[in-house]
Amino acid sequence: MKKIKLTFLFAWLLMYGNAQTKEVSLIIEHVNIVDVLNNAIIPNQTICIDGEVIVAVGNRKEITKKFSSPQIIDGKDKFIMPSLWDMHVHFGGDTLIEENKMLLPLYVAMGVSHVRDCAGDISLSVLQWKKEIAENRLFGPTIFTSGPKIEGMQSIWPGDLEIADEAGLVKALDSLQRLKVDFVKITDNTLDPELFLKSIQASKERGFKVTGHIPATKNVELFSRAGLSAIEHIGYLLRSASADEDQITQLRAAGKITAREASERYINSFDSVIAMNKFRQLALNGTGVVPTINGSQITAYLDVDNHLHDDYLKYLGPALKRTYDWRVQRAAKDNKEAIDFRHKNFQASARLLPLLYQAGVTILAGTDAGYLNSFNYPGLGIHQELAIMVKYGLTPQQALACSVINGPAFFQQSDSYGSVAENKMADLLLLHKNPLLAIENTQSIDAVVRKGTYMNRKQLDAMLQSIEDEVKKLK
Repeated sequence: MKKIKLTFLFAWLLMYGNAQTKEVSLIIEHVNIVDVLNNAIIPNQTICIDGEVIVAVGNRKEITKKFSSPQIIDGKDKFIMPSLWDMHVHFGGDTLIEENKMLLPLYVAMGVSHVRDCAGDISLSVLQWKKEIAENRLFGPTIFTSGPKIEGMQSIWPGDLEIADEAGLVKALDSLQRLKVDFVKITDNTLDPELFLKSIQASKERGFKVTGHIPATKNVELFSRAGLSAIEHIGYLLRSASADEDQITQLRAAGKITAREASERYINSFDSVIAMNKFRQLALNGTGVVPTINGSQITAYLDVDNHLHDDYLKYLGPALKRTYDWRVQRAAKDNKEAIDFRHKNFQASARLLPLLYQAGVTILAGTDAGYLNSFNYPGLGIHQELAIMVKYGLTPQQALACSVINGPAFFQQSDSYGSVAENKMADLLLLHKNPLLAIENTQSIDAVVRKGTYMNRKQLDAMLQSIEDEVKKLK
């Protein structure tokens, strides 16, 4: 009789013993969590993911009491962190729409889950991709986009919303609101500086974040005070690091010096004390900066490395690669003096990074990758950007925060992203090596989790091979 009872109990345990556990779609166990915010590693953790959301993080023994999964990944000796945000990319070329679309899986394969598109001439296509990705009908990174940027009349950039006065500004902003863009971008090619300032203010009044390139004829702080959310490209901040900013901008406004001469003067009048004071004011105004120094370095040093034999070129369509030619050909015309200045200008800009950080300016990691920007590679570029940030003065933790923490914060997404924690979205990177020890370790990708879907190295390599094969079919 006792034997019968024990047999019944054993059968009952088999049938109902795990009835209290909830089945989730994915469990990653024995993994080291990279806590970017606190610059720490949390060892031997188990992560439960259900659908697109992390539902539990903690000790394996406690987790397995509550959760089970048909897909359990052993993360022993590996490191898991939030996937990367590239806060400045470009899709463009009205005849290159399909080649641009091929970049979407490339970003994901390289561990980039979110991109901020900073204008081009195929905005309607980008907005459609954004919608389809959000609805899981297209595979790619989540897209935030400015749509077409605001410019002056007869701008050199295709696809702009060109305005000549405040009436034109109202129409442009009406158009952007109808498109439901995520932020407004304003640039300085032909836009009158006063109208530029009014464009910032009017955009802010409608609730938009506003970023852009800033006119050369006024001080940086004026645009910051008007409400500029972020300055695209660190080179513009050479003005704020100069003891002679007022004088030089006045000379530029009067047409008495060229852009090159102004840059020389800004560099030669660099003053770290003045720079820190002005950068602190930018921080107080809430103006961040997107340095995009990877692209600047590539262009500045084309004389040292022409990048024509980069292996990564195999993932880019031929027509898209041909858009690189204009920068390459322009650089090839430079004499030794001009080449030396390119190097000097890059170095002067890059050395501002630690000062900006110390002053409390929010730094957003972005690359300028994509259409037109030579050898600044979609996907790979953000890894290179972070490495350059570290080379010029940030720690690996600080550089990572510029992407995985500051990126989400810019779009009020911090509740959902920025850490590997309960209730955060499951966009993750599983790495072989610790990125807090060496920033290059962001490239040691073992797997990617995109919207809760786990893709191992073999699957990522197959994705990259598929992209390469598609590129080979193009002419």
